[in-house]
Amino acid sequence: MEPPHAPPASMTGAEAIVRSLIAQGVEVVFGYPGGSVLDLYDELYRSSDQIRHVLTAHEQGAAHAADGYARATGRVGVVIATSGPGATNLVTGIATAYLDSVPLVAITGNVITPLLGKDSFQEVDIIGITIPVTKHSFIVRSADEVSEVLAEAFKIAASGRPGPVLIDVPKDVQASRTTASIAAPRALVAAPLPLEDDLAQAAAMLADSKRPYLYCGGGVSCAGASDELLRLADAHDAVIGCSMMGLAALPSSHPRNLGMTGMHGREASILAHARADLVVAVGARFSDRATGNKAAYVKDTRFLHIDIDAAEVGKNIAVDHALVGDLKGSLSALASRAVATRRAAWQDEVADMRAKEAAHAHNAGRLAARSVIESVRRRTEDGTVVATDVGQHQMWVAQDYPFEAPRTHLTSGGLGTMGYGLGAAIGGCLGNHARRTVLFTGDGSFAMNLNEMATAVSLGVPLVICIFNNGALGMVRQWQTLFFSGRYSNTVLDRKTDFVALARAFGANGRRVDGPDDLEPALDEAFASTGPFVVDCAIPTDDWVLPMIPPGGTVADMLTEKPQEMEMTR
Repeated sequence: MEPPHAPPASMTGAEAIVRSLIAQGVEVVFGYPGGSVLDLYDELYRSSDQIRHVLTAHEQGAAHAADGYARATGRVGVVIATSGPGATNLVTGIATAYLDSVPLVAITGNVITPLLGKDSFQEVDIIGITIPVTKHSFIVRSADEVSEVLAEAFKIAASGRPGPVLIDVPKDVQASRTTASIAAPRALVAAPLPLEDDLAQAAAMLADSKRPYLYCGGGVSCAGASDELLRLADAHDAVIGCSMMGLAALPSSHPRNLGMTGMHGREASILAHARADLVVAVGARFSDRATGNKAAYVKDTRFLHIDIDAAEVGKNIAVDHALVGDLKGSLSALASRAVATRRAAWQDEVADMRAKEAAHAHNAGRLAARSVIESVRRRTEDGTVVATDVGQHQMWVAQDYPFEAPRTHLTSGGLGTMGYGLGAAIGGCLGNHARRTVLFTGDGSFAMNLNEMATAVSLGVPLVICIFNNGALGMVRQWQTLFFSGRYSNTVLDRKTDFVALARAFGANGRRVDGPDDLEPALDEAFASTGPFVVDCAIPTDDWVLPMIPPGGTVADMLTEKPQEMEMTR
């Protein structure tokens, strides 16, 4: 035992990194070793009883796994890569986390400090490359700085609007020694509550509204503000629609929840959004996929924006009033100011919209996306983590999978990253105590990063992978049908890949589903499996995601059925 006031024991910069990660409460990191992080990986080896490292097949898969872990747990995800190509392979994953406000710390190695800027072997300016897609970046030039930088990085990643932070540590800094103490975790920067006058004005807008619509974004999940949002909706008899990132923030079964809005939203949610006289955006950013034609979108509607990030206010839509600050506190304060009001006429209108939506059900009686999703959902619990890739299957899941619990929906909303799903599903599974996890993907998306099957098999994670295999890049093909006169340039996948055989080659199991009679037995086997299982579902090539509002269109342009005859435009 050291005597009081004894100087701290000497340690390497690499050891300081690992000790700092442990001090931050990190239990698992994802990554891939290389020359510039050998010292760091040696310390991870020495500390393997305190911190787990998950080796992926590729650095991009590691970044997505750390992202999925963060989304499923609400904690900061950590990914490690070597310099040069190792670092650049993280960029897509970092950008994915940035666009969806996911707390992530990426640690990269670099060449020794005297060689920085000399075009050395496997050297790249990863700070410069990632500045547009990180909240902050650090390059550590002394081992004495390591622990303080780590503590600050975790604070930045998780404070306010979450996001990724990058730490670049040259190899000589990892090897050099320091006597600096390990920094304790830092308190997060608390978001302020809006001013009383601003709250009063927002409360008056809600009280004056006849047709209020609460537009729930991913910020509601980040803030853990689901209960407060529902209290506000109940107080004002409002309906709720969600961005894709906001889906799991509220139970799908809640009677006020109309589901996803926007280009490929649920019909009733889209119609109510357009009909509302007041749209209250809560932790949402009015992306182009939500608004369509902006001039039509804002007509005859007032807008109240509640967000933690002042930069989002007025960025895409000019709003009538805004509350900038803590979402949970803001919603609670608004709900407490409300005089309970019933809006029977508005609820009657919404009931008609729901009936209209029900009359436009698709894919009945054949193997198609909805039947696969419904069959999977019957086998999952409310807390099951569900990941998707990007494309038609992503929209079908957003429309039809009934999410009931927070942090169970992992998807790339802002960047739209094909190949995101498998890595994210692995990270989400580990974050959810290795419970059964589901990945919905497409044959195009799955092919992007299917090498992570090696990771899933090595870990033995109970992962059900449902591939919507339509032999095409379905979403792009749908647009080519609508807007390019059916010229299917490079979207019909003439590939001979046998995904079931591929799964077995990786050491997993799988079954092919060619029709409705094959589906239930295949899913029974998949959900009984203790490891990864691929269910390759042959769905029709011509299935569309509907409803659809064309880019720049309005609710009047919404397609709810595939047109039999139409004028194709480029």
